[in-house]
Amino acid sequence: MNAVPIPRERGPPMFPATDKARRSVLREAERLRLLSSTERDLIRLVHEPGFPRWLEQIKSIGGCAHPVYLSGRTTTRDATTGEILRYYDTDNEPGGRMPVRCRNRRETRCEPCSRLHAGDTFHLVRSGLLGGKGVTERVQLHPRLFVTLTAPSFGAVHRESGPDGARCRPRRDGGVCEHGRPESCGLRHEETDSAVGQPLCRDCYDYAGHVLWHASAGSLWNRYCHTLRRHLATAAGITQTRLREHLTVSFAKVAEYQRRGAVHFHAVIRLDGPDGPSSPPPVWATTDMLTEAVRSAADAVEVRTPYSLATSERVIRWGEQIDVRSIRSDAFTESSGVTDNAVAAYVAKYVSKSVGDSGGIDYRITDYDGIQLAPVNNHLRALMAMCWRLGGLPELETLNLRSWAHTLGYRGHVLTKSRRYSTTYGALRAVRAEHRGGTDPFSPEEGTTVTESAWRYVGSGHSTAEAELAAGIAEDLAALREIRRELAAEGR
Repeated sequence: MNAVPIPRERGPPMFPATDKARRSVLREAERLRLLSSTERDLIRLVHEPGFPRWLEQIKSIGGCAHPVYLSGRTTTRDATTGEILRYYDTDNEPGGRMPVRCRNRRETRCEPCSRLHAGDTFHLVRSGLLGGKGVTERVQLHPRLFVTLTAPSFGAVHRESGPDGARCRPRRDGGVCEHGRPESCGLRHEETDSAVGQPLCRDCYDYAGHVLWHASAGSLWNRYCHTLRRHLATAAGITQTRLREHLTVSFAKVAEYQRRGAVHFHAVIRLDGPDGPSSPPPVWATTDMLTEAVRSAADAVEVRTPYSLATSERVIRWGEQIDVRSIRSDAFTESSGVTDNAVAAYVAKYVSKSVGDSGGIDYRITDYDGIQLAPVNNHLRALMAMCWRLGGLPELETLNLRSWAHTLGYRGHVLTKSRRYSTTYGALRAVRAEHRGGTDPFSPEEGTTVTESAWRYVGSGHSTAEAELAAGIAEDLAALREIRRELAAEGR
């Protein structure tokens, strides 16, 4: 028996059926071809079904430039009955994922997150000067100094003229170095001049000493803190082991790169009583005594690098330029020193900076060719190359110079503080999260709930169109903050 063919329904034609339709499709394809890749990606993005929700997500994270995407769920249950109180799942989110802030402190990588980090740093430092955030206001009466410790000179470099318009390095007799290059410079360099920070003679510059100083800067600071306590004990006429019975030295320190590529430290140093900021220091622990101890300890402290045939044993010390200023509170009328808010703002400003702001890079170098291709000037390239060469020596292996070639050998944190100085970043972020989430009067008390979470990393970053929209959101939020600040200043 022959099978009877079943007639099939005809669907829409695969290609335009008429010349007019074909011409319309070709014109549309030609228009799309003329668009940039970002514009084509933008068309794709706005036609996504979850686009409005994606915009809400990016606004909630402040227009983060490099968000981290997570997938998963969180379930909150009543600990007694097992009843589900709250449930969140990313299955209904665009792409089945949720963006969170990258929290990068570097302004060159993510301006919205770096601004947030700088704000946290401001409150962290300020609370250690004025009180608040769990710190008593009595700290305003404690001896406090703002100290700047610099790296030594590794060779003459071109200097910025400054507000007085001074010449760079004038010398009446001129003179040349052993390599035949001038030892003077009679020009006036503006701040944006590419010559600022560059050596007058690269062959005279001590690149090995520069790199080794960076690699040892963290150890030098730690030794300095111990030496400072010893000098305070000596000035008080007691042994160092008994110093803790009388006072505590608290500090917050930030690292800043100079134009020559050398790190220097800005530190807030405070004297507290034996129980920390909640107790006053002894009456003999004065600001003048702390100032003298800060200077004498800086002159005395030193560390030594591992011995190598290539570099010998280097003695690592602070530079000759040491700036020490007393910190006064806005509530008092002392005529000298700097104010609490000014110091906190200064430290917060530099915590978002990195070597990239001095012309360097903020990503790791994985091979020597990466140094040659890095978009940096010849001076910083020579410092990176020196890190790579010295990092290959077995006797200097502990310094990890190759791993930190992108930071010119410096491997310390940008901000460090003593435990008792003030609050922590974690505490500040927890308070902010609670403030944004609001307070539910019917929410169960702490300890009466059980939370189960399962999250996994699924990606990071933006496409080209997403990056443009996120940047626009960040700009709008920044403009809105500025408007609110102006209205608050006007008392509205």
